[in-house]
Amino acid sequence: MRLKRIYVLGASMVALALITTACGSTGGPASAKATITIASFNFSESIILAHIYGDALHNKGYTINYKDKLGNREIVEPSLENGIIDLYAGYAATDLAFVDKRQGVAIESGSDAQANVQKLNARLGSKGVKALDPSPAIDQNAFAVTKAEADANNLTKLSDLSSVASKWTLGGPPECPQRPFCQPGLEQTYGLHFKAFKSLDAGGPLTYAALKGGDINIGLVFSSDGGIVANNFVVLQDDKHLEAADNIVPLIRTDKSNSEVDALLNSIDAKLNTTDLTALNKSADVDKQDPTDLAATWVKNHGF
Repeated sequence: MRLKRIYVLGASMVALALITTACGSTGGPASAKATITIASFNFSESIILAHIYGDALHNKGYTINYKDKLGNREIVEPSLENGIIDLYAGYAATDLAFVDKRQGVAIESGSDAQANVQKLNARLGSKGVKALDPSPAIDQNAFAVTKAEADANNLTKLSDLSSVASKWTLGGPPECPQRPFCQPGLEQTYGLHFKAFKSLDAGGPLTYAALKGGDINIGLVFSSDGGIVANNFVVLQDDKHLEAADNIVPLIRTDKSNSEVDALLNSIDAKLNTTDLTALNKSADVDKQDPTDLAATWVKNHGF
């Protein structure tokens, strides 16, 4: 009987709602806002950015699902195109190079972040995805050695490696041998052919430990990584301009984009800068603070 009573009461309430609507009432609760699924790559900075976006959107009434550490770009970007996720914090040059390669066209990433984003949108529009405004904050690939290695071999720039590369081991993420801004770029732009490659992580603790332990001679790091200074590593100058403008940029599915969401994400990116990003990364990777807590603090301190 209890179930029947609930059913009858529910039917009465529906009927009442219909009658009220028929009478022209505009009252009642507002429509719920969208649910947005946000992904991050397998490193702290990406998790921090995902939760900055997510916390700010949540505070505007959106329901947020996170897929933290979803994987590398080979997993994350197709997941966006396929609608498995709705949003992630991308990097303008790297995402453009990745999409160009997937679509079988010449890689056109350059040093102009706005141009990279325009090209991204030309590639992704038919996939139901768009890139928003690039942030002033930039985090691009860099290659680091220990201070001792730099001093012993008089190294300040990547072109200095020509005399030692054939005897050295390069360390980086598993995808480095296929990425145009990693091992292939070092070969094509600088003519550097290393003795070996060691598969580690994307500028994370495995790479840092391998550098400090002498398991690799040079490692891929990220230019905004706070651990570079903390570990006294030396980033070699990219004197032949291998790396392009990797400004942070939100990539979002168009069916989850609207004027409020886009304006919010663009305003977040406008307030991000490389100095703050480096400090956030140090707090996460060196001081071992929770990336989600760091994101929440940033959102609160910046009025989002």
